[in-house]
Amino acid sequence: MKRIAIDAMGGENAPKAIIDGILRVKAELPNTKFILFGDKEEIRKYLPADQITDQFEVVPTTEIINDEDEPVKAIRSKKDSSMVVAANYVKQGKADALFSLGNTGALLACGIFIIGRIKGISRPGLMPTLPAQNNDNGFNIIDVGANAKSKPEYILQWAQMATFYAEKIRNIENPRVALLNNGAESDKGDEVHQAAYKLLADSDLNFIGNIEGNEIMTGKADVVATDGFSGNIALKSVEGMSSVLLHSLKDSLLNNGLMTKLGALMIKNAIGDLRSKYDTAKHGGAVLLGVNSPVVKTHGRSNERPVYYTLKQIDKMLDENLVDEFKKEFSNK
Repeated sequence: MKRIAIDAMGGENAPKAIIDGILRVKAELPNTKFILFGDKEEIRKYLPADQITDQFEVVPTTEIINDEDEPVKAIRSKKDSSMVVAANYVKQGKADALFSLGNTGALLACGIFIIGRIKGISRPGLMPTLPAQNNDNGFNIIDVGANAKSKPEYILQWAQMATFYAEKIRNIENPRVALLNNGAESDKGDEVHQAAYKLLADSDLNFIGNIEGNEIMTGKADVVATDGFSGNIALKSVEGMSSVLLHSLKDSLLNNGLMTKLGALMIKNAIGDLRSKYDTAKHGGAVLLGVNSPVVKTHGRSNERPVYYTLKQIDKMLDENLVDEFKKEFSNK
């Protein structure tokens, strides 16, 4: 049975949203065990007695890592926090993957310093899957904040890992890889990006060149490689703009008179398709690629839907033995 260690106290809606997501997905994943770490009384408050089966285990912990905590200091000082104890379960082989909605920096620190890097990986990278206009599968972007400073060889390796993930988990054959930059020409960007361009062009990846920020959501590339600083800004911009546009559309249709409301009813299905296309929840969480077990982060404000999709994502990663395949692929590079 596959075992997912879950930080039940992480996120704004914990533990309810996490438990609701598990209850929604558990019948679809009968061979998966959900190990919940956190305040036992709080967890049991939202986990009905008639739902408790051998798919569940609750591990009591006494501390919580909050969003305002300094990440490395927090994982060292809060040894009995739900996130740290869950990470140690993975390190000790008592669980196969780590999932949290909590402090992103602390989760990255748990992945890197407790679970540990895969041999041959210079720097793990954080990678979400985002929606795209002409690609129902969306696209992967890496790194989006695990590393404040980057080197050209890091960007190359992140592109290689993201390509491997896209092939194994998203079933994309020969993924198109682009480098996020401030222009299409090969000499654009600073020295890091110019050197990264050359490394990517000389690699065996399906590298299609630079991509600018206004193109990343068009579906032009399956994988977008970037430094962690630029990647985090791009991620937040995409998330923010998607939310603003959808809410603005809703407000315009509902607050501009009777005729507009009738028109909205006529195009209800089309609006639903649009919402579905740009629904970030269905793509699951952001994966920390390059560590010894799957470590996945979902937005702290998430409700049960992103939790549901992320647990399915993690389950598929375990089914595909993704980390073992990574070790074989990258240990000799």
